[in-house]
Amino acid sequence: MNPGPQQEQQQRSPSKLGPPKEKDYSPNAVNLLLLEMLSYLCRAVFYLVPVYLAGYLGLGLSWVLIGLLLLMWFRKNKSGKLARLSAACEVLYDEKLAISSHIGTHQLPAWVNFPDVERVEWLNKILAQAWPYFGTYVEKMLQEKVVPIIRASNIHLSAFTFTKIDLGRNCPKVNGIKAYTKEVDKREVMLDVQLCYVGNCEINVEVKKLCKAGVKGMQIHGTLRVVLAPLLSEAPFVGAVTMFFIQRPHLEINWTGLTNLLEIPGVNDMSDTMLVDLIASHLVLPNRFSFPLMSQVNVAQLRFPLPRGVLRVNLIEAEKLVPKDNYLKGIIKGKSDPYAVARVGNQKFRSKTIKENLNPTWNEKFEFVVHEVPGQDLEMDFYDEDPDKDDFLGSLLICLEGVMKDRVVDEWFPLSDIESGQVHLKLEWQSLVANPDKLIETKGQAAAMVIVYLDSAFNLPKHHFEYSNSEYGARKLKNSYVKKTDKDPNSYVLLCVGNKNMKSKICCLSQNPVWEEAFAFFIQDVHSQHLRLEVKDDERQCALGMLTIPLNRLLKDTDMTLDQRFHLENSGPNSFVKMKIVLRVLCIEEPDSDSIYTGINALKRGPVPIKKKPKNEKDNTKPQKANQNPKTSTSSQDFLVPKDRKPSDSASEVFASEKAVETKPLANSGTRTPLAQMTPNLRHLKIIGPSMASLNSFASTCFDANEGELADRINLEGVCMGEIQLTARYASLRQCLIITVNACRNLLQSSSSGPDPYVRMYLLPDKRWSGRKRTTVKRKTLHPQYEEKFEFFVSLEDVKRRSLDIAVKNNRSFVSQQRKELGKVLVDLSREDLAKGFTEWFELTVDGKPRS
Repeated sequence: MNPGPQQEQQQRSPSKLGPPKEKDYSPNAVNLLLLEMLSYLCRAVFYLVPVYLAGYLGLGLSWVLIGLLLLMWFRKNKSGKLARLSAACEVLYDEKLAISSHIGTHQLPAWVNFPDVERVEWLNKILAQAWPYFGTYVEKMLQEKVVPIIRASNIHLSAFTFTKIDLGRNCPKVNGIKAYTKEVDKREVMLDVQLCYVGNCEINVEVKKLCKAGVKGMQIHGTLRVVLAPLLSEAPFVGAVTMFFIQRPHLEINWTGLTNLLEIPGVNDMSDTMLVDLIASHLVLPNRFSFPLMSQVNVAQLRFPLPRGVLRVNLIEAEKLVPKDNYLKGIIKGKSDPYAVARVGNQKFRSKTIKENLNPTWNEKFEFVVHEVPGQDLEMDFYDEDPDKDDFLGSLLICLEGVMKDRVVDEWFPLSDIESGQVHLKLEWQSLVANPDKLIETKGQAAAMVIVYLDSAFNLPKHHFEYSNSEYGARKLKNSYVKKTDKDPNSYVLLCVGNKNMKSKICCLSQNPVWEEAFAFFIQDVHSQHLRLEVKDDERQCALGMLTIPLNRLLKDTDMTLDQRFHLENSGPNSFVKMKIVLRVLCIEEPDSDSIYTGINALKRGPVPIKKKPKNEKDNTKPQKANQNPKTSTSSQDFLVPKDRKPSDSASEVFASEKAVETKPLANSGTRTPLAQMTPNLRHLKIIGPSMASLNSFASTCFDANEGELADRINLEGVCMGEIQLTARYASLRQCLIITVNACRNLLQSSSSGPDPYVRMYLLPDKRWSGRKRTTVKRKTLHPQYEEKFEFFVSLEDVKRRSLDIAVKNNRSFVSQQRKELGKVLVDLSREDLAKGFTEWFELTVDGKPRS
């Protein structure tokens, strides 16, 4: 028989089994116990030593608290970085689950948000298959090439070595690729690669077994542009491959070992910025990496092409900014101290701060060199300056492709990501022209730009003692104690135009250095300014040669370009520097004849109102001359905002000021018969809300009409129930569809006092509550005037596949028997020229369909 529970318990009882076993005192157990005690003592000493040092040095309690706060901040940063890395890895492993878990739109791959970005899963499979072999190649390259270079750079790094190189199993992923075909030259192929790398790599280094450091985990995100150019008619059909990042990539690294010091608060931001700057100095515009596939290709021209143009930003003013300086927890409303930060790629400018003003006026100008269009955008952020942390006041993103076509854009731009606020900007696209006749020098503005391509130097002296002159004689005597050596110089070049200085990279230990860098300078006075160049030795801090070139010399050269070797002054007899100098005049060219102005206030050009006419009706009105040739180019003055008009002026006032074509009243046109002019029985309709059966139908404004004096229901299908005037336009600068609800007329008389109409709209098929737009309510009127503007941030290709669901409704009470729905219209956006814009009167019907 099996023993019962009590018997088993008795058998297991210590009293029944005799004395307990002796503890394990083996050497391994003792060693483990000693190690635990030693680690505990080390941790205790680690935490108590700072307190002891604070007391020993006579520091107060506040210093101890500051140290604890820094430690907490360090741990918070470290845990946050690890959490972000793990979250990114989860998205990488199961993208489907991440999308279905309602991830924010900004975290989704590019092919989800933009239909012109293609998903390339086949390429990701190839990368995953080849990733282990790439890891082996990287390990071999680091051990055989990088380690000797590091050891030779400094005597203290002679014992430097890689102890572990593991790139992990997570390979880079391409979230989407966008190919450009219309905006580029026919001899090139341009691709935008949405690159994402969330790696579980582990790379450890060691110096003399004392100093250990490393990286464990990394993520980088960015848009890599790949240019295949020039295309050839023979193999390999592509002359070279050029790669660069359009914007600075996002980089985040999890450090280990001694490099954990980089995670200290205040140091982590600086270290990350330095690493991103290092990447930007090689792979972010205007820097490019070119890999030639044929020897005949000019690599210098591919790496440093001339810029596309110069963007001049006139930051004029802003209004209705959000007050951020509140006191007593918001009880007392203050103002803001706004300033602006403008960026184009790596170039960044900050405006002055306007104290305590919600409608500031700056009147500042910034000039940006634009290298890639499409690709580079103008980013502007507005902040409220505070002693601790600046508050956000809104942002702005402007596509430069539209500015390049329109040449001049003078607009009020509404700020995004904020409750209210708009900014007045004047954007000017300056073309680079090789024509001295167009040179117009204006005080305070750049009239031209000089681009210097610094190639290389030849036969530089090893030090400045190899030559003597009056300028360096004093320095020679002063430094006579310096021991002469035969070491080659570590040379760099300092370029100067006016008050702006630029420095090249340092080429170590060479009398024939190769820099291959490009520099750009803005010129205000070509006839008086000079380009000054000085070659210096970084280690000895002495000059190895000088050169001065007057810029007006370039005006007489062919194509305003100098490409040659220049003899260096105050240098050796055979010392030369090779470079290419290009001078270009800045001017605003006339816009193309077929260019359409697509700014925010495009109504200033007066989109022509469209009025449909029956087929049997003759058009007796004569079109105005302004509309006879819609492709006629306009001057830049047409884009300016009138000084006496604010951006809130109505569209009708704009049309009147621009003498645009006005639409005649419907009653005089004779084209439609409003409901109020039909049979007397229909004038006094008492209308109730929609039936329950109609709530789930596609047309959301179906009606049940009930005449109070008649028992029969009246069918309103096909009956015009009034009209609504809409203005639609797509703003390519901000990538959004702008719908302006101008007015309604001849609405239904839903009560003796008249309805309280408002307009509701959806951009189908999106009928979510978040996508719903509505106007204000106008009281007791059949002819409401709205002049309200709404924006839908969608791409132009997506807009053309959608339609607008617009309904005019009566703002009645819940228990009221008045009609709720006053009419509906469905606007097909695929049939209209949205870039040009249109203004049209649409008739309202029950189901939104036009009458047959």
